[in-house]
Amino acid sequence: MNVLVDTDVWSEAFRKKGEPSNYVRELVSLVEEGRVQLIGPIRQEILCGIRCSERFAQICKRLDAFPDRPIDSSIYVMAAQFFNLCRSRGIQGSNTDFLICACSVKWRFPILSKDQDYIRYKELLPLELLLPRGM
Repeated sequence: MNVLVDTDVWSEAFRKKGEPSNYVRELVSLVEEGRVQLIGPIRQEILCGIRCSERFAQICKRLDAFPDRPIDSSIYVMAAQFFNLCRSRGIQGSNTDFLICACSVKWRFPILSKDQDYIRYKELLPLELLLPRGM
C-alpha cells in the first residue's frame, strides 16, 4: 500500500542531525519498499525556506526520485468540502492539510505525519493514519 508522507517527516529527514526518529526510520523503510507518494504542494512546502542554494539543489535532486502524483479537480473540490466541514465543527487547518486529506481519501493511501492536527481531522474525515513501527 502506498503512503502520503507529510512535509514534517520529510523536513526532519532532510534537516535534522543525529539519531533519526521513528518517523524518519519509517520514511526510509517506505522509500526502500517503493511505497512513498508525493504531491506538488508537499514538494513546495519541503523546499520553502531553504536559504542555501546548494542545499536547495541537493534536496530538489533527492526529491526528483519521487514524481508528483497528479491531482485532478475532484480532489480539490473534496479538499474544500473537508475544509468547510471541519471549520463548521471548530477544527481549523491549512488548505494543504485538507488537500493531503482529500488525496488520502480518494486514493486510499494512509498519511504518515507527526502533525497532531490529522488526529483531529480524523474525527470527521475517513482518514487512515500510519504510525511508525514501534510506536
